[in-house]
Amino acid sequence: MVFAVALVLVRLVHLVVYVVAAGDDRGLLLQLARTAVPVAIWATLLIVGSFLDPPAQLIVWFVALSADYIGIYLGGAEGWRLNAPAHFAERHGLIVIIALGESIVALGVGAADKPVSGPLITAVVLGLGVSVALWWAYFDVVAPVAERVLNAAQGAERARLGRDSYTYLHFPMVAGIVFLALGLKKVIEYVADTEQHDLGDALTGVPLLALYGGVALYLLAHVAFRLRNVHSVNRQRVVAALVLVALLPVAWALPALASLALLAAVLVALIGYESTRYAEARHAVRHARVPDQTEPR
Repeated sequence: MVFAVALVLVRLVHLVVYVVAAGDDRGLLLQLARTAVPVAIWATLLIVGSFLDPPAQLIVWFVALSADYIGIYLGGAEGWRLNAPAHFAERHGLIVIIALGESIVALGVGAADKPVSGPLITAVVLGLGVSVALWWAYFDVVAPVAERVLNAAQGAERARLGRDSYTYLHFPMVAGIVFLALGLKKVIEYVADTEQHDLGDALTGVPLLALYGGVALYLLAHVAFRLRNVHSVNRQRVVAALVLVALLPVAWALPALASLALLAAVLVALIGYESTRYAEARHAVRHARVPDQTEPR
């Protein structure tokens, strides 16, 4: 109940602040009125769900989330105003940074109060490597390209692009990182807790699905992100995601540390391929000047 009420209050404050900021902008006020409908449905279901027990609570909250996301999309984007696209893109990039930071925190949580050992250090290094690989996959060229596309768009098209790329497609990215954090924490626990686990124990079930599935979801979200922004498909990331899914039966039979090493190897191979195969194009993206369209003309 505390969680539900607090979240509802945050959303209501957000809407109120938006109304104040809208001033006499009738288009934005109409957009906020349309937005208030799915938010009201979401808030009602969220609070109702807080009185229920699982699995009914999970079902009601899933319906609430679906109503919120679908309703916002059906409300259109013509009335939204996106006057500072660079700032908007940067804020969402920072959310990805925070999520990746939590995946690193998960390594420390899993190793808390455990004696330092060679396998533990190896697992931590591999986990950091996976997190860094996900950081590189987004911030090396994906984020700059998306920001430039958003800068170039105007009016309602910019608002629609911001909604699709950042409101919707960043959600599976962050969710994938959250799942990864769960998997990393469990691997560290398996390696560090020698009383409960042997180094030969395999990581199975939900933790392994979260570890591999989280990264696969993250990569597929990148594919959709690029498709929405530049209308092309990143085939190597599709392949990497499918490889991770195909490797699940193999990882299921491997020791937990080996499963993590296999995941890291796939990501290193992906980064190595992209860095060499598209070196010139990526260099050009990194050094291209971003036009500033946040100031009035």
